[in-house]
Amino acid sequence: MEHAEYMREALRLAAEAADAGEVPVGCVIVRDGAIIGRGRNRREARQRTDAHAELEAIAQANAALGTWRLDGCDLYVTLEPCPMCAGAILNGRLRSVRYGARDRVMGACGGVMNLFMENFPNKTALQGGIMEEECGAALSAFFDALRGAAQGDTVTDEGAAPEK
Repeated sequence: MEHAEYMREALRLAAEAADAGEVPVGCVIVRDGAIIGRGRNRREARQRTDAHAELEAIAQANAALGTWRLDGCDLYVTLEPCPMCAGAILNGRLRSVRYGARDRVMGACGGVMNLFMENFPNKTALQGGIMEEECGAALSAFFDALRGAAQGDTVTDEGAAPEK
């Protein structure tokens, strides 16, 4: 599979998140060409700070491999990881992170800061901008719908904004 194919799966998971009223972020973890972990944001549903797509995918990959060590694994996520997720990625020893849209508010891969440039023992490779337009469009559409709902616009069931 190509990078775009893995990112398309992450985008599918992001769409599931949006349909559930969550910020549309999706993530997959790949090892030896197979997806071994999938995740999407679930913070609103679970009311947990740590219910991020990356952490859900990491937990699935840990279970699939039977270990916390994710050497040789590549993570694909639609939005640049935050510091919490970047820490989990570094601790899990993932080989690479490939993300779509840059996060200039909470990004820890260069959007605000770059934790991966620090002197940690694991050196995780970074690549941003994979399907950046599609990933950014999913986020923009979600937040545009939220703003419209907050201003009292009528929103159809297909594009329903989540309750705050």
